[in-house]
Amino acid sequence: MSAGVRGRRTVDESLLDDAAGIEENDPGGMLRATASAGAQVRESAALAAEANLAALSDEGRPRAVVIAGIGTAGRTGEILATVAGPRCPVPVIAHRSAGVPGWVGAADVVIAVSASGRSPEALGAAEAAARRGARLVAVGAPDSLLQSVAESARAPFIPVPRRAPARASLWGLTVPVLLAARSFGLVKVNEADLAETAARLDADADRCRPTAESFVNPAKSLALGLAGSVPIVWGSSPLASVAARRFADTISANARYPVVAGALGEAGRGRVGLLDGVFGGLVESSRDIFADPEDEQEATRLRVVLLRDGGLGNEEDTDEPVAVEERRADAVQTLAERRGVRCDVVTAEGGSPLERLASLVAVPDFASIYLALAHGLDPMAVPAVTEMKELSNP
Repeated sequence: MSAGVRGRRTVDESLLDDAAGIEENDPGGMLRATASAGAQVRESAALAAEANLAALSDEGRPRAVVIAGIGTAGRTGEILATVAGPRCPVPVIAHRSAGVPGWVGAADVVIAVSASGRSPEALGAAEAAARRGARLVAVGAPDSLLQSVAESARAPFIPVPRRAPARASLWGLTVPVLLAARSFGLVKVNEADLAETAARLDADADRCRPTAESFVNPAKSLALGLAGSVPIVWGSSPLASVAARRFADTISANARYPVVAGALGEAGRGRVGLLDGVFGGLVESSRDIFADPEDEQEATRLRVVLLRDGGLGNEEDTDEPVAVEERRADAVQTLAERRGVRCDVVTAEGGSPLERLASLVAVPDFASIYLALAHGLDPMAVPAVTEMKELSNP
């Protein structure tokens, strides 16, 4: 075992109601960084306004938009595609490999995203876009290699001050991508949407603050429910599915839990069978009929987290897809209940797609941190990630 691995296998529930203990076990300030989400929206919008993105529209609508990045930076491409919706006039492609797709040329736009400004994927994409004459926008840390590449290509660069790991900077990375896409006429995000999203994130940060006890803190309650389980996170809509994959990212990195995540529609074609498996509702044929039901419940180790977005949908679309998504969500809750698998539900709130996404991301973000802290893990420092980078770099 690495000398840097610390923590406990069991959960200390009392720690989550000890504000001083929480602060002591979060020396890197991951909770504080996550609570800055609303401020990130406002600050990144101001920085994007200073980048003169309006000039991007002078050459007209692109043929396609490629968002190049890895990890959280890569998620921004999925968020853009989802917020833009199915009626977006051009393809929006999240690209997670170095370079750009072979078809990218002068008619296309590449948005290179890296919180550190030095990820090989973003740098390689920015350089390739410049060579091919594609329009380039770069988003990343100031005074970084990515900024140098953008300046050499005479491309707009939007700085993202980095105060924490990229996974705690989702909104600082996402807002510039959305505003760049707005300049091309691809997405409808106005100042009111940004203000309401920031306010939603502020409100959820207050609900999930360390001093709020577990019985009134939705993030602490969710974390304690997930403790000792194998989480399955499903989203009922495309937007909720992005939030589900985001939760998988944070619960894996912060709490070091294995997790299955994705779209509920896809799950219904196969992965819903996990509810019948050895970690779900499988009943041994030789089980003791006199066994205590509570002992059997203890053996059920799956925990479903269902992110539901049955609210508004696109005004231009029909109501049928929303109805289908809602029926699927109801069905999976019933299936889980029949098999003794517990199910937590987080429901989207808000008017715009961006605000609804924020309402599905905020509480799970905090829950992943509280789950780490309950195990005695430092959610900021992930030894395996550090070692992976050291072993991978030349």
